[in-house]
Amino acid sequence: MKVVILAGGFGTRISEESHLKPKPMLEIGEKPILWHIMKEYSYYGFHDFIICCGYKQHVIKEWFADYYLYNSDVTFDFTQENKMVVHNNVAEPWKVTLVDTGLNTMTGGRVKRIQKYVGNETFMLTYGDGVCDINIRDLLEFHKREGRIATLTAASVGQRFGVLAIDDRKRITSFREKSVEDGARINGGYMVLEPEIFDYIEGDSTVFEKEPLEKVAAMGQLSAYIFDGYWQCMDTKREMDQLNDLWNKGIAPWKSWDD
Repeated sequence: MKVVILAGGFGTRISEESHLKPKPMLEIGEKPILWHIMKEYSYYGFHDFIICCGYKQHVIKEWFADYYLYNSDVTFDFTQENKMVVHNNVAEPWKVTLVDTGLNTMTGGRVKRIQKYVGNETFMLTYGDGVCDINIRDLLEFHKREGRIATLTAASVGQRFGVLAIDDRKRITSFREKSVEDGARINGGYMVLEPEIFDYIEGDSTVFEKEPLEKVAAMGQLSAYIFDGYWQCMDTKREMDQLNDLWNKGIAPWKSWDD
């Protein structure tokens, strides 16, 4: 099953680095947060990734090219055939498709642009700037049991985001802005989607969290995977510092894999 990661948005002012690279390439413990997200999926057996690139896409492509070489023994033979031989590769067993989904494309448009790489299959989707300790196998099984077009992870966190209205059948019925009464849940990403979702995305200007998800929610076709574990996005320098502090202390809650 393919895992799609949205990594094409403009840089932010998290740090001076964000002027030089996309936010998913900002580092936790000397590895991009994108790598941490991929390691989590890979731990549960999902190794086929599609990365939706945009802002400074070359940085992402160059990092993966270098990462492969840095984790391999290589012979460059310039004497006869000018060939390169990779003797052994100790990097992760990943297949990574890096797609230029446009500089100004909205989230829905980015998803639409990778439709040909997904095909007519169930796939996963998440954002390239947040980590959590979700059991992705459980998430997938939940999606299959519910049998709806889309499932998203309904995370419980301090409210800075729009919140979800969830009924007693674990269906998301609407999206709304937070209020002072809220202890409500937010869209934490980590979604599972049926290929029918592409029918609800018009083009580059479509915001995935608006028209597509709102439409399937109104149809009763959007499930909420209730999640009370660790979840953290990286929107500010303070959050980036917190994630690095946890990693450096060896207590990162999202790290499920062995070194």
